[in-house]
Amino acid sequence: MAAQGCEEMSDKEQEKPSAMEVTDPPDLPLAEVTGMSEENVAVTTNPPTTSDAVAATTPQPPADKESVLPAAFERLWKAAQENSQEFSCWTDLLQYCEQEGNYTASSKALTAFLDHYPLCYGYWKKFTDLQCRAGDNKKAEEVCLKGLRAIPLSVDLWIHYINLLLGTLEMNLPESSQRIRSVFEEAVSAAGLEFRSDRLWDLYVEWEKEQGNTRNAAAVLERVLKVPTHMYNTHYVKYKAHLNSHEPKEVLQPEEYSELRTLCRQSQKAEKAEQAQESQAERPPGEEEPATPEGQDTEELMKKIREQVLLRRDKVHKENEAEVRKRWNFEDAIKRPYFHVRPLDRSQLQAWHSYLDWEIEQLKGPSNSNKAEPQEALEEPADTRDDKRVRILFERCIIACALYDEFWIRYLQYLEPREVEGTRVVYRRVCEIHLPRKPNLHIQWATFEEKHGDFCEARRILAALEKRVPGLAVVRLRRAALERRAGQLDQSEALLQEAVTESKDKPALHAFYSIKLARLLQKLCRNPSKARQVLREALEISPDNEKLHVNLLDLESEEENQVSADAVQECVTRALAASLTPHTKILLSQRGLQFAEENSSSIKRVLSIYDEHQKLLTELRGTKRAAEKVEADSEKATKTEEAPAPDPPPVQQTPSTTSPAMSSDVSGYSGYSNWYQHPQYSGYSYGYQNTWNYNQSYYPPH
Repeated sequence: MAAQGCEEMSDKEQEKPSAMEVTDPPDLPLAEVTGMSEENVAVTTNPPTTSDAVAATTPQPPADKESVLPAAFERLWKAAQENSQEFSCWTDLLQYCEQEGNYTASSKALTAFLDHYPLCYGYWKKFTDLQCRAGDNKKAEEVCLKGLRAIPLSVDLWIHYINLLLGTLEMNLPESSQRIRSVFEEAVSAAGLEFRSDRLWDLYVEWEKEQGNTRNAAAVLERVLKVPTHMYNTHYVKYKAHLNSHEPKEVLQPEEYSELRTLCRQSQKAEKAEQAQESQAERPPGEEEPATPEGQDTEELMKKIREQVLLRRDKVHKENEAEVRKRWNFEDAIKRPYFHVRPLDRSQLQAWHSYLDWEIEQLKGPSNSNKAEPQEALEEPADTRDDKRVRILFERCIIACALYDEFWIRYLQYLEPREVEGTRVVYRRVCEIHLPRKPNLHIQWATFEEKHGDFCEARRILAALEKRVPGLAVVRLRRAALERRAGQLDQSEALLQEAVTESKDKPALHAFYSIKLARLLQKLCRNPSKARQVLREALEISPDNEKLHVNLLDLESEEENQVSADAVQECVTRALAASLTPHTKILLSQRGLQFAEENSSSIKRVLSIYDEHQKLLTELRGTKRAAEKVEADSEKATKTEEAPAPDPPPVQQTPSTTSPAMSSDVSGYSGYSNWYQHPQYSGYSYGYQNTWNYNQSYYPPH
């Protein structure tokens, strides 16, 4: 079982399942699929025998591929389709199909399940074996390759694929060996840097030995000597045994062998010359030293060459051992390296974050300049290879933490400055497969595509998100904003108008969309009359919505004509008749009074509006002083939500120039002049946007 395979590291170096091997939880019904014990994933060093291959590819009886589905299949299938996020619905369906042994049902269920949960490597193996039993080796290979595209770091799936090829290809043909070798190269390129990829390297080495390619086997061992893996010491032991059991010229590359042979022969000659000088006096006169035939390598020379090889490899091994020690504690802290729908505990999440922090710091650190030997493991520069290590660690992380958007976001932040196309691929994986209902990730993806000039893809992403998760105001606003930035004002207007129409049964949402549409019409489309109509229609549905009253008043206040003055007062009158809070009514009345003071051509009209405002204050607060206290309290509350505005400059006190006659005609004018000096009104702001949290998560975090 998966949990059994996740044993802790020990000094005995017992190999536990790969951290990248994605398996299913211990309690899943298909036990043989999810098992990760050494018995289930043992390295196959020999190709299957002919009888095994025939048994694996012999078609089942025709009844197994009948198109008639089992009795309970439709019920379980419907439950899985309607609750695609419920993992247990899928496992119930798969268990039933396995029990019934129906090929059509199993194939259909596995295909749909793996579309939703492609990180369950055990089910890819199960699907591959299903196709083999049906006699369709080509389909089996296609299924296995599809699984490898989904989880390229799965060591078990690579081994399963290689064994499938070894059992189905005609190995007597030279092209078959070439293909197997190319698949091995693809496997170690994709998963060779994974910490527990030892079984894959071992399988590669053993296969080369079986082919009689001792030099190729040694070359593979030399490559893995430079890779920090769990069984790093075992590889060095195997390399020494391989070197000692063959002549150096059969193991080393020709260039290195020629170099070491020349070096050792020169050393040997120097030693012999020194010995000859010492023994010349003791040798009888006329006797000469026996000559060694030219071109022959003595056992002593072979021994010296092996010693020189091991001196070089020992240096590489020690450097690799140091890299393993750096990673050991991080690897040991990871207890669940496979995918599961169950939440991870906080310590496991922190373990992944810590490991990622360290690996990224290694990439940034100055120590890279000193990594001369390890950088040759895959014949790549140090910076490139360290970047590959970081990416592989991210890939491992998002298998175990596939349902946590924080790790996907971190991976995307790492990738975007380095590779645009790779970032796009990761966005597609997380948004279309693993987290299809996470709005923030989709919005970030659309922003990414728009930033790189692909407006069509950004439109598609947002439209697909709105279809999958309908009713999100932020998504509709992003779509409208995207069209606006693309210069398509008519499309932006149409999207907002559609939202207004569809939300009439939700007054608050309807008012919100109406305000957005009215602003677009007024500010960008230069159509205030249509904007006015939108707000008035919204007020018919929500007559007590204070945001609508404020926005309509703002719209009317910006018009520069006498009709506008009447419209402003009409707005104020409508608001005072609505069931608004006293505080809101006072503020709107003040706005109307301010507009009259700044734009009216008749002092009588101004005084009339002022008198109405004073009556309102008396009616709502009893006294003017109480009303001012409410306004002051409101201002304090507003300043806690918004940045504090500078205090208005002090009002100059000028001597009154009003004649006694005018004073008797315009009684109360001094009171009217006093209200306008109140600093509370200058800080008036109606922060309705905060309620909708529209500004949250607009841009991807940096």
